Amino acid sequence: MLAARLATAAVLIAGLLAALFYLPSLWLKLVIGAVVALAGFEWGRLCRLDATLYAGLLVAAYGATLWIRPDIVFALAAAFWVAVVPLWLWRGLEARQAGLLAAAGLFVLIPAALAVVALPAQRVLLVLGLTWVADTAAYFIGTRFGRRRLAPSISPSKTWEGAAGGLLGALSYAIICAAFVPQPRLTGAQWAVYLAGAAVLCAASIVGDLFESAAKRQAGVKDSGAILPGHGGILDRIDSATSTLPLAAVLSPLILGPQ
Repeated sequence: MLAARLATAAVLIAGLLAALFYLPSLWLKLVIGAVVALAGFEWGRLCRLDATLYAGLLVAAYGATLWIRPDIVFALAAAFWVAVVPLWLWRGLEARQAGLLAAAGLFVLIPAALAVVALPAQRVLLVLGLTWVADTAAYFIGTRFGRRRLAPSISPSKTWEGAAGGLLGALSYAIICAAFVPQPRLTGAQWAVYLAGAAVLCAASIVGDLFESAAKRQAGVKDSGAILPGHGGILDRIDSATSTLPLAAVLSPLILGPQ
C-alpha cells in the first residue's frame, strides 16, 4: 500500500509540474476541466445524484467561469469558505442536506479550478506546497502528541495538537519561501501580514479537509473514489486545495502585489 501511495504521489506531482509550467494555456484549461469532471463525478455520487450528469454540469459551469472576472468568483468562494462552511460544520452536515451539498459543489470545485488557470504557476505551486507541508506536519505531530480531538464527529483522527503542528509547519514554510523564492521583498509590518495570510491558508486547508470528510461521512463512505491507487479518489487528494487556492487568489495580491 505504501509503495502504491508513493508511486501515485510521484506521478501526480510530475504531472502537476508539467501541466503548470509546460502546457499552453488552452491545454492547461482542458486538463483542469478533466479534473473537474472526475472530481465532479465523485461529488455527485456523494450527493446521491446522477454522477455523470452532475459532472457535466460542473464542467459547463467551469467553462462559463473562464469568461467571468475571476476576482468575483474568488470573492464568492472566500465568503463560502470563511463564513458558510465553518458554520455548516458546526451545525452538522446531514444526509438530508444532499441538495445543498450538491449546490456547494460549485463553490468547492469551480473556484479552485479557476485559480489554477488564472494564477501564475509559481503561486499555484507555492500554495499547494503550503497545504502539503501543513497536512504532513499535522499528521506527524498529531500522531505523536495528539490528545484533544478537533472534530470527533467528522474526522476522529484530527487533533488540536496536529492543527498546531500544521500551523507551525505552514509558517516555517512561508518564512523559507520568503527567503529563497523570488518575490517582492517583505519589510516591517508586511511580515506580519504575510505570516497572517499563511496562517489563514493553513486554517482554510483544515476546513477544506473537514468539509470533504463530512461529505463522505453523510454518504457513508471512507474514500470519495478509487481512481488513485493508495490514495482513494480525486477529492481525497484535492480537499485542502479546494479551499486554499481561491483564498490565496484573494490574499496574494494584498500581500505580494499584483500578478
